[in-house]
Amino acid sequence: MATHLIVDGYNFIGHDGGLHGDLRARRDRLVGRLAAYQRQRGHRLTVVFDGWRSGWSTEHRDRIDGVDVIYSREGERADEVIARLAGEEGAAVVVVSSDREVQRAVRRAGGVALACGEFEWKLIDSARRELAILSDKDADEEAVGPSVKKGNPRRRSKAERRKGVKLRKL
Repeated sequence: MATHLIVDGYNFIGHDGGLHGDLRARRDRLVGRLAAYQRQRGHRLTVVFDGWRSGWSTEHRDRIDGVDVIYSREGERADEVIARLAGEEGAAVVVVSSDREVQRAVRRAGGVALACGEFEWKLIDSARRELAILSDKDADEEAVGPSVKKGNPRRRSKAERRKGVKLRKL
């Protein structure tokens, strides 16, 4: 079963510095980073942005460099679109959002929810690997990221183990 990665666009942009400045440039930068990740990893990738305040009357979809970009319709939040997509995909979906309501909806649908910071490490590692490949360095170097917990003899919950399996596949 192929993994479908769905990113809550403005939530991801806002987790690192807030939603101010040139949002169009920040959206384009995020889509560019996700496209590079998608080329390297091959997962189906969708990013959803809010259009509820000044969007189209219907949901707007676009495809940029292999990444599906969805703008919610006017009056509908991206959270609702993500919950609907997660319900359609079920266990094949991994959603990147730090919004607790979105995470709960994804878990109810059988998918895996990642916080934005967790996925940020994957994007950084992916970009580092792509640079290493371009400069003919060894792409299999140790990943940069948070250290692994040691010494806890207790088994993780089933949800945490599933999350770990999906995270390793990304």
